[in-house]
Amino acid sequence: MSKDLFGIYVHWPFCKSKCPYCDFNSHVSDSVDHDLWAQSYLKELDYIADMTPNREVTSIFFGGGTPSLMKPKTVEMIIDHIQKKWRLSNNVEITLEANPTSIEAEKFEAFKLAGVNRVSIGVQSLRDKDLKFLGREHSADEAVKAVQTAAKIFDRYSFDLIYARPEQTIEAWRDELAEALNYTNGHLSLYQLTIEQGTPFYAQEKRGEFRIPEADQAGAFYEVTQEILDKANMPAYEISNHAIAGQESVHNQTYWRYDDYVGVGPGAHGRVTLNGRPHAHKCEEAVSSQTLTKYATRVHRAPDVWLDYVAKNGQGYHEFIEINNDEKLIELMMMGMRLREGVALAKIEVETGQDWRMVLAQDKIQHLVDEKMVIVSKTHIMPTIEGMQRLNALLAYLL
Repeated sequence: MSKDLFGIYVHWPFCKSKCPYCDFNSHVSDSVDHDLWAQSYLKELDYIADMTPNREVTSIFFGGGTPSLMKPKTVEMIIDHIQKKWRLSNNVEITLEANPTSIEAEKFEAFKLAGVNRVSIGVQSLRDKDLKFLGREHSADEAVKAVQTAAKIFDRYSFDLIYARPEQTIEAWRDELAEALNYTNGHLSLYQLTIEQGTPFYAQEKRGEFRIPEADQAGAFYEVTQEILDKANMPAYEISNHAIAGQESVHNQTYWRYDDYVGVGPGAHGRVTLNGRPHAHKCEEAVSSQTLTKYATRVHRAPDVWLDYVAKNGQGYHEFIEINNDEKLIELMMMGMRLREGVALAKIEVETGQDWRMVLAQDKIQHLVDEKMVIVSKTHIMPTIEGMQRLNALLAYLL
């Protein structure tokens, strides 16, 4: 099994406007005290760093919200502080999510000087009509210029597109993907439009204001996406992420391989393996150097409340939740089977303390193999392309 990864996720919760499809923890605010926010992040990093000493950080990810609205100085302070609290790997990946509006693209050089070495740009569409439908504030021309600016400044960058949009045809998506491939240097994130409860799109769809493609047509979009990206030597290394070999996102692989990552900032989640039993406001001394337990962590969502908690307690975490072996198996399989490489059999043993043949029903595994949904090698259980396309049903059957 490859070396364990260890990531740090920093959540910036602010956006200029709320996209109608978005259910992330993002908020529109006219004024942000950047100095206060910077100091609050550093305090929360101190708290979680004390619990996770001697770890080597392989990735840092600034997500949101819209992290490109942060001041580059704030980003620099956070990166410098992380370097003081943990070791950074020699090839640490430091990604910042960015919107392609011109004013944010102008900050790319400053973000690079702050320590960022990869940007992920929320293009979403290369068609102005669809950008307007998606509630984006940039034009297709601005999106292309932002990607081209990133290409001049960063060795590594990625951008997102959303497909299976209302009234979109397969041929139109083929044309858009072909255009997108002109601007990429090795990584694309391609997401099927999904309607999340609680979003404006959810209410609009219920009212019949638009319709997204039915399951069969959505499947056709997925298959065309795989066909085009495979020909471009950018196969899906994860259901929604495509890369040429060596350009895969280290930070996202940390999630999908079920390795540890800490989350700081409002609403950030994490998974950390610790000694002893930590609590929301203190970390008890390790019971034993052998008492290793995996915890789910979650930070309070509301930005103003989070700031108050950090001011009073030095952090804004809810109480850590211990993950038992059955839950770890479910999470590991749900995450790992999104990857083309699948789940390492050794990882199942590490997380559950049992041989993988004891915790996964062998008759069900054999059935999935016979149906050409999974492949079992000496080291991994991995989904086929057909298995990835039907992953929800596959996991429901297996787990």
